[in-house]
Amino acid sequence: MWIDGSIDGVDVIPFSVFSDDRGWLAELFRSDEIGLDQFPKMGYLSSTKPGKERGPHEHVSQSDRFGFFHGHYRLYMWDNRKSSATYKHRWVLDVGSENQCMVTIPPGVIHAYKNVGAADAVVLNFPNKLYAGYQKKEKVDEIRHEDIPNSPFILD
Repeated sequence: MWIDGSIDGVDVIPFSVFSDDRGWLAELFRSDEIGLDQFPKMGYLSSTKPGKERGPHEHVSQSDRFGFFHGHYRLYMWDNRKSSATYKHRWVLDVGSENQCMVTIPPGVIHAYKNVGAADAVVLNFPNKLYAGYQKKEKVDEIRHEDIPNSPFILD
């Protein structure tokens, strides 16, 4: 049903990590590297327990910009955009401590991630829309496929 491969519009950018005897620093994003339509409107930090998953879900107009830097995640993405050159593609990436990167996921790309490590893992997200809109007075832009019986969006 799915074609494994990259997905049009999904950007995977390895962190530029600067290390010295104190530790390391990684730039999460720069305004000169992000289009205005992708520029973050908020940010949050999330922890996921071993073996637990978040998603699959998609957004109608929101792009997510995840920062995977700690722990061991398996990220799943499915291109559900009929107008996309990569419609019906599935892309699975191992990200986190050993593949630190920012992943931008555009609207219409269904996504989920699972902590495949032995310890809690942390991810950052800098979406380009406010969750539930200004002052949380709008409907949440999210279609939750994990709540749909027989969903074709399966995490291995």
